[in-house]
Amino acid sequence: MQDRDHDSEAAFLALVEGRSKHAFDWLGIHPLSNAGDPGRVVRAFLPWADQAWVVREGRGAGSEEWEAAMERVHPGGVFEARFPDEESFFAYRLRATGGGSGGAEFEDPYRFGPMVDELRVHGFLAGTERRAHQVLGARQVRFEDGGAESVSGTLFTVWAPHARAVNVAGDWNGWDPRCHPMRPRGATGVWELFLPNVHTGALYKYQILSAFSEVMEKADPFGRAVELRPATASEVWDPEGYVWDDSEWMERRQGRDPDREPLSVYEVHLGSWRRHPARAAGDPGWMSYRELADELLPYVKDLGFTHVELLPILEHPLDQSWGYQPLGFFAPTSRHGTPDDFRYFVDRAHQLGIGVLLDWVPGHFPRDEHGLARFDGTALYENPDPLQAEHPDWGTLVFDFSRPEVRSFLVSSALHWLEDYHLDGLRVDAVASMLYLDYSREEGTWTPNQWGGNEDLHAAEFLAILNDAIHQETPGAMVIAEESTSWPGVSHGTDRGGLGFDQKWNMGWMNDTLEIMSTDPLFRRFQYDRLTFSLMYAFSERFTLPLSHDEVVHGKHSLLSKMPGPLEQRFANLRLLLSYMWTHPGKKLLFMGGEFGQWTEWNSDGELDWVLTDLPAHAGLQHMVRDLNRLYRSDPALHVLDFRPEGFEWVDCHDPERTILSFLRWSPDWEDFVLVVANFTPVERNDFRLPAPFPGRYRVLFNSDAPVYGGSQKVVPQELDTRPGEILGRDQFLELPLPGLAVLILKHQRP
Repeated sequence: MQDRDHDSEAAFLALVEGRSKHAFDWLGIHPLSNAGDPGRVVRAFLPWADQAWVVREGRGAGSEEWEAAMERVHPGGVFEARFPDEESFFAYRLRATGGGSGGAEFEDPYRFGPMVDELRVHGFLAGTERRAHQVLGARQVRFEDGGAESVSGTLFTVWAPHARAVNVAGDWNGWDPRCHPMRPRGATGVWELFLPNVHTGALYKYQILSAFSEVMEKADPFGRAVELRPATASEVWDPEGYVWDDSEWMERRQGRDPDREPLSVYEVHLGSWRRHPARAAGDPGWMSYRELADELLPYVKDLGFTHVELLPILEHPLDQSWGYQPLGFFAPTSRHGTPDDFRYFVDRAHQLGIGVLLDWVPGHFPRDEHGLARFDGTALYENPDPLQAEHPDWGTLVFDFSRPEVRSFLVSSALHWLEDYHLDGLRVDAVASMLYLDYSREEGTWTPNQWGGNEDLHAAEFLAILNDAIHQETPGAMVIAEESTSWPGVSHGTDRGGLGFDQKWNMGWMNDTLEIMSTDPLFRRFQYDRLTFSLMYAFSERFTLPLSHDEVVHGKHSLLSKMPGPLEQRFANLRLLLSYMWTHPGKKLLFMGGEFGQWTEWNSDGELDWVLTDLPAHAGLQHMVRDLNRLYRSDPALHVLDFRPEGFEWVDCHDPERTILSFLRWSPDWEDFVLVVANFTPVERNDFRLPAPFPGRYRVLFNSDAPVYGGSQKVVPQELDTRPGEILGRDQFLELPLPGLAVLILKHQRP
């Protein structure tokens, strides 16, 4: 390497000022000159040190270590030791005093060669690398040094193609980023540095010098753990440290068919389901992942839900965003514990027979300075078009879905949650905001696509790529779209021109049903078509029926508070709503608190009003949800053909004056069925005639008005026999007392 000259002075100054792009050209071990003469020089940048030494193994068997003092060659902290007789490179360590160090030995990061997998880096740049988190970020590795003793540490790798220099700062170097400048890997835009003896728990950030000479401190986009807010440093974490105990569940999952299985989802915000009493001022009282595993999951199992769905736990800076403005796309929030604590939560769920779904947000991210925004001084992750860069509703930045590296980043995030955390599916948030260029934008404030339309073709292509990757790499895992428009084929296979989702939220059913259920029952006859319209399109997509968190916040009132009438009717209406939902084609989702009739709107800064469950009406509603789940899961007619038109048949959908609906839910091959009748008014029909498909005896499986659920004392026989007589095209009917604001589910008893 060059002797000390003008170039070396400039290089040393760049090190001292924290703007070195070529630290590896000067630091570490190098030839003493470029002429091929013998000799080696070891240089180190130790701005905190007073003195430094090169520590080498002794020459020959049994020889002791020996040291060579280093000379300070730049007042900013550059040291070197020359070995004029050495003809080859050699292993060594460093020792230094100063900065509180008593002279402990340590490895020199700059004596190690490149370690990042260039082939996979090029896959990331091309958008084909599906597990970029195994290439980028902070990863625990061992460096094998040609037969010498291997060295363990952390390989830091970050993508910052427009940066002039990148340094890594952490608690091991006193947060002085100058100490550890990173190595650029050719023209890839990737920077790397192996730091020996840095392990799990170490905190770090990247200092990036932009092309415009801005100095920025950034958290790791691929960081697997993050400090508790408001701190923002990333944390080194080894994903291999947890031992799973859910192999039986994971093996069964691969052979499951989500279309034909029951799916009853309990949607939860972990921070406000239940809380500890505040232990100190400012303590929110959050429960840990492990505490939630021991309290929330048995509760979900007792109620009979098949899955729990978590509002986003991707690390996010603002509590009030509920996780929908994430920055840690590979890190579970530290609000509830460590990554391994969250693994325990999922593991425990699987052992209890409960699946775990995660709200995942690939559409946008917040502007926080330590995050993805202008990561290397340019629009790296966000859309560079100023008309499309910002989401107008949320003030967040929109991902650039046309960029291959961004696609690889997001696909890798999805697979990371499904593989590294064994999650059973993702609910993709705000898909409509991704698909439409004019979403929430006024005319003239958005850029049309290449054909002049408002469709974001890049986003649609990305979603298809995402879903194909998930289905190919994690068989049995589900991907569910929150999509509120008529975009065609959202839940159709990509081989048929669809986006490839497994399911789509049925926002139309939700809006229509809540609208009519919020109306005074005396006037529901004028909105009867809201009850029947959903069956016009129910099988055009594979739908989930959601009563989610969005419907019980921001002035919309809780489900119970939406219901009209005096107290008894409010509870009856809510029992009617939930019973109708559980019998309607489609999978089910209910937000926490709805199962026992929370009166107040959801408050993310508090907890559910658990005291209500001691009151008979609320406890009865909770009991009813438990029984609905049991019936839904046990009877194939209520779930196997949720997405098939042959699984549903109207009995009567032309009775607006009485506002009554009746229908059949069929099992496969029409081997079995249940008969459902729903009365949407408080008027009791004592001699209601219900057409039946077959003669014989019918048993009442479920009555939402039963006293055990808090209903009336009206007696409904448990068994009824058909009577002959033509009604609505059928040859027999059941005559029964039909309570007001109630749903009955009946089953034909075969001889």
